[in-house]
Amino acid sequence: MAYIVNQDIIDRVGNTRAVQLTTDSGSVVSTTVLDEVRLSSEGEVNGYLAKRYAVPVDLTAHPDVAATLKGFTLDIAVYRLNTRRAPASDDIRTMRNNAIEWFKRVADGTINLPVETTPATTTADGETAAWGSKDQNAATMRDL
Repeated sequence: MAYIVNQDIIDRVGNTRAVQLTTDSGSVVSTTVLDEVRLSSEGEVNGYLAKRYAVPVDLTAHPDVAATLKGFTLDIAVYRLNTRRAPASDDIRTMRNNAIEWFKRVADGTINLPVETTPATTTADGETAAWGSKDQNAATMRDL
């Protein structure tokens, strides 16, 4: 399940700006560039969400959460898109940083998503290991 689509990015920045940020010449938005920006942004979001939820999060039953994830994912995507040409403006950087901070809070359990999904407890390779203290982890890694 995608949190955003390419048109969401175009709508956020405007068609003219989307063309400027995705192509070196021409007057048409590069869907290849938008796909890359969208997928990398969603991947980053899922990296945070996967600490507590099965990803991608199914949001069909919770449109309010879908709207929140969409907005924050767009903030990250717009940042990524803008940095293709030059440093992002302070406003765009602040929006991205706020989005990342929100996702970190979801990942650490400060914010709970009211979604009906299984918390992430396993990986594709099997169960997730529970680690001990920093010292215990260092000793374990030395023994490997």
